Amino acid sequence: MCNAYCIVLPILQRPQAFNVAVGVGVGHGLILEIVMTFGLMYVVYATAIDPKRGSIGTIAPLAIAFVVGANILAGGPFDGACMNPARAFGPALVGWRWHYHWIFWVGPLLGAAIAALLYEYIMVPTDPPHTHTHPHHQPLAPEDY
Repeated sequence: MCNAYCIVLPILQRPQAFNVAVGVGVGHGLILEIVMTFGLMYVVYATAIDPKRGSIGTIAPLAIAFVVGANILAGGPFDGACMNPARAFGPALVGWRWHYHWIFWVGPLLGAAIAALLYEYIMVPTDPPHTHTHPHHQPLAPEDY
């Protein structure tokens, strides 16, 4: 009897998908996902991608893991701390639970886009191209290459 129950129970119960907790509004869940993903992607840019990072790149895995852990501790009770649309899609597909699923797509995509734009255009500004030419610098002739 117990063996049949243990076999049938997982089939009858659908896996849980990411969802906002009771008492947490849709807007709050969306903002939470945006902020958590922004923090994660900002740390990824600062420690792993930034061309000026120097030797700080060696701590990138540790810094990213700490941010993911902090996000799970802070946001997990409220909306599951998804931070990745693919991570939300799998359980939603298997369990066929799509209620508020858009939060876990829109939030991370907006958070990552904001982090990318902020880091690219404010933290790592590109120098404008030099338009002036020096009269004493002449280009090399093709045979001098």
